[in-house]
This record gives sequence, C-alpha cells and structure tokens, in this order.
Amino acid sequence: MNAGEDTLDAIVIGAGFAGLYTAFKLREMGLRFCAFEQGDDVGGTWYWNRYPGAGSDSESWVYSFSFSDELEQDWKWSSRFPRQPEILSYLQHVAERFDLRSCFQFNTRVQKAEYDETENFWIVETDSGKLSRARYLITAVGCLSAAQLPQITGRDTFEGNAYHTGQWPHEKVKFKGQKVGVIGTGSSGIQAIPVIAKEAAHLTVFQRTANYSVPARNYDLSDDQARSIKKDIKEIREFCRWSTIGQNYDFREGEALELPKEQLERQFEIDWEKGGFQWMFGSYSDLVFNKKANELASSFVKKKIRETVKNPFLSEKLVPQDHAIGTKRLPLDIGYFETFNRDNVSLVDLKDTPIESITPAGVRTSDKLYELDSLVFATGFDALTGPLTRIGIRGKSGLLLKDKWKTGPRTYLGVGVPGFPNMFMITGPGSPSVLGNMPTSIEQHVDWICDCIGYMRANRLISIEAETQAEAHWSDHIKELSEKTLFPSTNSWYMGSNIPGKPKVFLPYAGGFGTYRKLCNDIAEREYEGFRFT
Repeated sequence: MNAGEDTLDAIVIGAGFAGLYTAFKLREMGLRFCAFEQGDDVGGTWYWNRYPGAGSDSESWVYSFSFSDELEQDWKWSSRFPRQPEILSYLQHVAERFDLRSCFQFNTRVQKAEYDETENFWIVETDSGKLSRARYLITAVGCLSAAQLPQITGRDTFEGNAYHTGQWPHEKVKFKGQKVGVIGTGSSGIQAIPVIAKEAAHLTVFQRTANYSVPARNYDLSDDQARSIKKDIKEIREFCRWSTIGQNYDFREGEALELPKEQLERQFEIDWEKGGFQWMFGSYSDLVFNKKANELASSFVKKKIRETVKNPFLSEKLVPQDHAIGTKRLPLDIGYFETFNRDNVSLVDLKDTPIESITPAGVRTSDKLYELDSLVFATGFDALTGPLTRIGIRGKSGLLLKDKWKTGPRTYLGVGVPGFPNMFMITGPGSPSVLGNMPTSIEQHVDWICDCIGYMRANRLISIEAETQAEAHWSDHIKELSEKTLFPSTNSWYMGSNIPGKPKVFLPYAGGFGTYRKLCNDIAEREYEGFRFT
C-alpha cells in the first residue's frame, strides 16, 4: 500500500476527552500528527449520546480536565452531576480555548489501519479512501462507543421512529402524544425512562433484567460551593489520582460484616441520602469482595425499591434477583423507580413474556402485540473491545486485531498488544477505565503514552512492542484480581456477556486506579519493562 512520501509522527482516532487531550499533548511536544473523528465536531461519547436524561455519574468537578489551572478556575459547572448538553459545551469550549479543532479531520471514519513492518509505520485508510502514514497509532476511540442493537426478528421492519440511545439524533426528539417503547434498563435506559415518561402519552418499558440503581441526589452548585471546590481543586485532583475508582472518595476503613446490623443499616441510610456512587464505592470494600456483605447491601436497595414502587406486584418485578449489586454497571437515577407509579407507564417483564419479534406496528411478545409510535433501544455497547475490533486494525504479518482477540482480549497494561508495534490504546481492555472516573484514567494514560514516545525519541528508538510474556502475565493478573471480586459471578458487559458469541472474559483491571498508576510509573522507571524496542 503506497501512502505517499509525507510521514507523520502520530495518527489519533477520536475527538472525545481522550482525543482532545492527546492532541493537546502531542502538539505541546512539537510532533506532527493528524487526528480523525467520525462526527462533525468534538465530544466523543457526549456528541453521540444525546438521549433524554443523558449525563455523567461522576461529579462535574472531577469529570473534567486537570491539565490547565486556568481552565479549572474559569469554567463554572452548574450542578453536581453534569448533564450531556453541559458536558458537550465544556468539551467544545476546551477545543476552542486551546485551538484543538484545527488538529482534527471531522466527518472522517477510519476504515483500516495496517502496520508496515518494513518501514515501521502505520498506514491508515479513511472512508474517503485517503491514506495517511505515521510512526505511532493512538486509539482514543472510547470504551462505550460501539452501539449494540439486539438481534430481534423483524427489528428493521418497524414503521415508527426507532432510536438507539448511543446514536441519538442531534435535533430534539418529540414524544408528546406518542406510545413509546424502551427496550433495556441499564444506565442509559434508567436515565432516559423518567424523562420520556413525562412527555409520552404512554411508555412501555421492556425489561430484560431488573437492575439495581441508587439515587443521584443531583443539585445545583451555589456560588459558595463552586468557590470552595475551586479553592480545593488541587487536593481533590491528587486524591482522585490515587483513589480506587478515580473519584474524590474511597472505601472506608473496616468491613461491613464487622458492624452490628443496626449500625450498618444506619450508615447505608446516611449514604443513601447523600446519593451517588459513593453509596457503594465510598462504603466498605467487602461489599465488592464478599458475597455475604454484598447481600446486605443488595437487601437494603431491594427494600428501597419496594418502598418506592406502590404496586407490590410491580415492585417485585423491578427487584433484581439474578446478580449481586455492583457486579453490573451501577446506575445513578433521578426518579427511576418513582416513574413506575405513573398511570402512563407500564412494565413488560421479558423473562415472563419474551419478545418474539418486532413488527411494522410495534413489539410482539409471547403474550401480545404492543403497538408503538416510537421505539428506543437502550441496549448498550460492545464495550472496550468493540470500538477497536470494528476498525480493521492489522499488525505484523497482517494479523487482524479482531482475530487475535477471538478468545478474549489480551493486552499489556491495557495500552499495548504484542504483534502491534507502535500502537497505543487509551483506556483499552485490561486498564481500570470503566470501573471509575474516565477523565482520571484518560489523563493518566495519555501522559504515560506521551512520556513513552518522548523517551523513544530521546533514545532514537523506532518501535515499541509489548512482549508476549508481559501480555501473558498481565492477562493472568487481570483474571486473578477479578476472581477475588464478585464481578465474574454476573453476566454483564464487564464480562462481554451482552454480545452474542463474545468470549466471557472480565475486561477491565480491578486493582484500583492508584495501584495501576503506581504500576505504570514503576514500569516506566524501569525503562518500560515488558516492552521491546528497536
């Protein structure tokens, strides 16, 4: 493949948090690079996920960049948990403030990326047929960007309006006066359902799996609160960098099972009123590792669901029965369970009456046909691996990344893959990424990758490749850590279980952000131990 004579230092794929920060760092280093983005503007996840109720479940003051003191002091967040429009506005502001849009080619999808072993370059082909050549390939494609539609007979025959939460139209979708169906009750469904219910004439929720959720307790930030956060932001950021899930809180000392039941219940209640992820991940660590401790937390939330949903029969349908709390992505909600007290909302339990087909008129279950005007697929993503394997990435000897990972992804640090020299993954499988605050993870990865590239340039090194033995040890370590937790006990997208035929392998690193950061720093100090240079 002839890519012409002009060779760049790096090619970046994606213009979300990761792509923007990578572009900022590479330009700061004086490198020549180009960056591609499928959408027509920056934003990544927040460009595509515009569904009603979409927002972050990390607090706004940490769900943001820390690389600029001036940016942190100048930008004012309006609420504790920012909503999609505000996050997108923030990323657009960052792009303008640091002139990052000029780094990207928008409306451009990367179709192929092939490694030229002779010249030690990556050759990238876009959907326009244009070829680009660079020393390094940096994937900033996101962990939850490959939307997954369910394989339902007749899915594409529906004659009403159909939407996926991860590919939402840019113009406002109007549900007023409509009969609307939502399939899926994961994070996006739990965010969207209360908002759609307020507008639709009738909303039918097709529940595949009853899910736990804890209240967000979102609130507007007062001027005093905003000033206090800005005053303490350096200390907050430093705490996040070394905490377990990259947030400004961590597990308490001690264990839930050590406490008298009444004392534990009181603590659960106090944390419940605070809201947010810290209800579980700022609580006791044995909730994640010990089945008996987890059952105490699960029982508490089940009790809350039963107290909230007025209809006893309906509340039992909404109470999870098949998994431990936290082993699926734990959603934060704003009135999710309260929504089922509305007269215009009904629940269809697909475990009792599964979907047989989608027809031009609506959804047919084993029980009846539900006629609909609009149908929303809140059915999630091919997480972590999908954004990478859906690109035709070929390494040495033409090996396709999708084929290398056919029995499950194996990486070194979630950054490198043997057989794919000079390819750096930002928050790839095998990194902490989705188990906490994404910007914390992204900044650590980008800084580490750029430091590595700087090391290579200073030492006149042409290529870097993860060693097979390092990959094996890291993959074993990922498995060993996950088996100490309750995560593998549940079919979830953490395990790849939501994708038919996808190997069931725990995808992220469960050892904590701070521990991972120290490991990466130590490896760099040992001259990138586990990588081979030429």
